[in-house]
Amino acid sequence: MSHFRDKIVWITGASGGIGEALAYRFASAGAKLILSARREKELQRVKDACEGDGENIAILPLDLEATSSFSSKTQAAIEAFGHLDILINNGGISQRSLASETSLEVDRRLMEINYFGTVALTKALLPHFTSRGQGHIAVVSSLVGKFGTPYRSAYAASKHALHGFFDSLRAELYKYPIHITMLCPGFIHTQVSVNALTADGSPLGEMDDAQQQGMDPDTCARQMLAAIASKKEEAYMGGKEKYGVLVKRFIPRLFSRIVRKTKVR
Repeated sequence: MSHFRDKIVWITGASGGIGEALAYRFASAGAKLILSARREKELQRVKDACEGDGENIAILPLDLEATSSFSSKTQAAIEAFGHLDILINNGGISQRSLASETSLEVDRRLMEINYFGTVALTKALLPHFTSRGQGHIAVVSSLVGKFGTPYRSAYAASKHALHGFFDSLRAELYKYPIHITMLCPGFIHTQVSVNALTADGSPLGEMDDAQQQGMDPDTCARQMLAAIASKKEEAYMGGKEKYGVLVKRFIPRLFSRIVRKTKVR
């Protein structure tokens, strides 16, 4: 996709899943990449597997809970290739537990990583985009950022919060222009459920049936790049679960009956 040739793209959560698939897609499109996640070894693996010149890919370890480091991390990302064109806020963590059984500490951790980590990194980079008068922020939310389902109460809350923040930010930045795209995947075949937090904060350690049968991450990444290239405000990826957005909006009582009977684990 020639739109991204020589664009400088910073991807968080790039060590696996959707983030890894996005790295491969952007690299094949000729972009220069900064790959971030906590696991440096896995970032190196992704870099080595990317198409093209390795000199066009920088590794920048990043922990979304360590917000005090974001100023220096952002400066390092800018210095890697001189500036940034696109930030992909993809890093995060999911949840698989009933709300009534989930400790408040788990609720707080989901918000700290998914919401505050994303918002803090965006705020750290925003002066760079506004000073250049351009930029694009893509946020990997979720379909549960549009509606809630069982076993994902805190996860859904953190993703809903992102929509509220970035819808407001989009309105504030219209004059620059700085574009914001909310990307909402449904069931994607990744390790997200394996790493999801349970009621006591421990990882689930197994893949959901729904995740197992989900969309291939490369297909998801291809659709995400198309949405970013088109400067869409919001886009949905996945199977029939995508239609939940419309059912929730226009027939909410029907949606409530469907979602409580749907197997989401």
